Amino acid sequence: MKHVPLSAVALAAFSGAAFAQDVPWHGYGGDAQHSAQAPAAGQKLGKVHWSIPVDLAPPDFLGVHYAEPMITAANTVLLPVKVNSVGTYQVEAHSATDGSLIWKETVSYRFPPYDWIPSIPAHLSEQNRLFFAGPGGTLRFRDTPDSDSGNEGLLVFYGKKNYRKDQSIYDANVMVSTPITADAEGNVFFGFTVTGSNPIGLVSGIARIGADGKGSWVGARDAAGDAAIDKIPTNSAPAISRDGKTVYVAVHDADTGRGILLGLNSKTLKTTYSTPLTDPYFHQPAFVFSDSSASPTVGPDGDVYFGVVESDGATHNDRGWMLHFDAKLKETKIPGSFGWDDTASIVPSAAVPSYHGSSAYLLMSKYNNYYGIGSGDGHNKIAILDPTTAQADPVLPSVQVMKEVLTVLGPTQQPGLPEGAVYEWCINSAVVDAANKSVIANSEDGYTYRWDLKTNKLKPAVNLNAPTYEAYTPTLIGPDGQVYSINDAHLYAIGK
Repeated sequence: MKHVPLSAVALAAFSGAAFAQDVPWHGYGGDAQHSAQAPAAGQKLGKVHWSIPVDLAPPDFLGVHYAEPMITAANTVLLPVKVNSVGTYQVEAHSATDGSLIWKETVSYRFPPYDWIPSIPAHLSEQNRLFFAGPGGTLRFRDTPDSDSGNEGLLVFYGKKNYRKDQSIYDANVMVSTPITADAEGNVFFGFTVTGSNPIGLVSGIARIGADGKGSWVGARDAAGDAAIDKIPTNSAPAISRDGKTVYVAVHDADTGRGILLGLNSKTLKTTYSTPLTDPYFHQPAFVFSDSSASPTVGPDGDVYFGVVESDGATHNDRGWMLHFDAKLKETKIPGSFGWDDTASIVPSAAVPSYHGSSAYLLMSKYNNYYGIGSGDGHNKIAILDPTTAQADPVLPSVQVMKEVLTVLGPTQQPGLPEGAVYEWCINSAVVDAANKSVIANSEDGYTYRWDLKTNKLKPAVNLNAPTYEAYTPTLIGPDGQVYSINDAHLYAIGK
């Protein structure tokens, strides 16, 4: 199925037409633009239908980026389940109806170097092909993933002959290190990390494997035209322009974090557009770290949004910024006031009845204000922002940032902190339920909430666990409206 323009989706949602019921959830952010648009009206958050672990060996501190599940048009839930801290995992397929296991496969993947455990790369293409990372920078694929049998295969972006000739070297030194993104034709893109020498001189960069199985790659240094740039940030998924011609990807100097945002030709990986990532307060290089969960988001108008850390990591209360560019990365536009570890979601303007501005779409972002960092007061929020209208930044008023259309404070006081200091919204991507004019988001208080954009209230939520310092977690909605949330190393299926 081809991508439907967001404007058409929004019009259908608010003209009384039903959402299509055959649209799968492809992976991180739901689609190749990471817009996190629900394919159907979400069910009420009434109860937990079923749950399964996403981590068989969770660390004591959940410094983990859990991979976003995928859901097929036939309503099969696909997800990688971490087995150990090395990188071994299971790809599992479960019935969305009751969570029953359809099939599973163990994969001897190896994590790239990390501080916080990276996400496990996997993606479901529009052709219903499931891609998942293997050892040595390889991809495995499985067709007909709704069934316990089907065509399977191996893809190697630098060539199967090269891999098979020196497999042990590549397995030890090459890792797929970002989520995978597929375009409408089934071409896939991902970042990879190289930690040692190898016979063909691979260096860390971005890879493309075409729908025909042919692979290509470009090193981060060559793509950036900068000798100090050496890596794609771990966890930062490539995004695809709506016309499919451009791949947006961040690159950085892994030692300093200094970053550049690139637009690559989607067929050749030649750099078409490039912009340095700059702190709007200090006017110095902003930073991109692999502990972040920020990936580019592409708006319906082609604008590109990407989160960074402020230049000194503290003056903006460690909130970072959500930088904003036009499609050619030439014009720097109004930034958002939070961004370092969040991927923005696209909200049709019609989903926010109180909004009377001129923008056709808005952005949903995490909006934490971490207690004890700079002037941070612990008033942790989520926000709906207007990307076309400015206001003074709430922390550094000399900077003009996206206007707050709606914000809502987390509901649960954190023990031991001053009044109003609440548990964080520890999310990396939040689903927009446009049909119900709402957003579904996780809190570290152990609940998953529906944020009603009509009333700006958090509706009664379903309790999943006791409060915990949570991993970075997503929310998503399946084709039947069932809501999925990861909390405390488990995937929960929630509905009426």
